[in-house]
Amino acid sequence: MFENFSDEKPLEIISKVVDGVAPYESGSFYKRELPCIVSLLQDLDVRDISLIVIDGFVYLDDNGRYGLGGHLYEHLERRVQVVGVAKSPFKGSCKLVREICRGRSKRPLFVSAIGMDVDEAARLVKGMGGKFRMPSLLKILDNDTKSDF
Repeated sequence: MFENFSDEKPLEIISKVVDGVAPYESGSFYKRELPCIVSLLQDLDVRDISLIVIDGFVYLDDNGRYGLGGHLYEHLERRVQVVGVAKSPFKGSCKLVREICRGRSKRPLFVSAIGMDVDEAARLVKGMGGKFRMPSLLKILDNDTKSDF
């Protein structure tokens, strides 16, 4: 949980272990990750959340086929903005994704959004706290969600 995109550290880290996670399926990442996010959100008052940043894509192609972020947005009945930040491009998504470079990195991050303007989402992610390619909050999230099981 964070308050401002410029925050270097989260206000709070909420985690949950979810059993029975589906195997990875290219182009259907949401089948694996969405149940985990939904399970975590059941423990929170979603009315207090205005925006969720995910590690992944909102859209998978220029026709608007949903990725994880789009499916999450629909699950939340289009009430919470979702910003997707991916480290690698997804073949077929160009118009609905913005590439941004942070710090001194020449390797871009790929930003997509639903419920808000994608250019605004890209500006917010570019301005996130941290000096490196990955914003500090996303790096902490990435490290925290790696399983030791």
